[in-house]
Amino acid sequence: MVILKAEDVSFTYQNKVQSVHAVRKASCTFETGKAYAIVGKSGSGKTTFLSLLAGLELPSSGQILYHDQPTGEMDRDAYRLDSAAVIYQGYNLFPLLTAEENVLYPLKLKKIPMHEAKERAASALGSVGIEQKQFRRLPSQLSGGEQQRVAIARALAAGNSIILADEPTGNLDITNGEQVVEILLRLAHEQDRCVIIITHDLEIAGQADEVYTMRDGTLLTDS
Repeated sequence: MVILKAEDVSFTYQNKVQSVHAVRKASCTFETGKAYAIVGKSGSGKTTFLSLLAGLELPSSGQILYHDQPTGEMDRDAYRLDSAAVIYQGYNLFPLLTAEENVLYPLKLKKIPMHEAKERAASALGSVGIEQKQFRRLPSQLSGGEQQRVAIARALAAGNSIILADEPTGNLDITNGEQVVEILLRLAHEQDRCVIIITHDLEIAGQADEVYTMRDGTLLTDS
């Protein structure tokens, strides 16, 4: 089922000396139950495109549609809270909250009863390989791979149907990177989520169901 769509999307921003056309007339669809990779050189526009898909930015022209509703016509904070979670290379965990509290945070914003929220957090953390003894550890007490798993668990517990991952293995060693990719693929194929991964790693891209390449702001289909 198509859940997210880009229609003729362009994005231009102004720096000190010129207008930069970061994304140029990109059109594509994303379905639940599939994992997508977007690859390209640094500066090709792939992270900007991810920001547009996440509703962090609005297109200069064209539109991003979630269930056929343009992101420009919705509460984009609610869209990210309820539907489209972003997972970053730098994890973006709250440093003074424990692993469990980081996962609970969006559930509190959604006003889910604490008993249910704790059950969902524990289930999500367990599903990504975080042991109960680690629930009360701060991010600084966890490895990079463990921190990224907590970030994934946060999206998982919140029930987001779209997972947008920006270089999720960029700060990880090979083993932890492979485990994180395996978790993301499992979310797509076993839990019917739409997973979109920005990566420069062609081996990771090769495991995706569909691959797009960004080149000078233009989106190209590789599959």
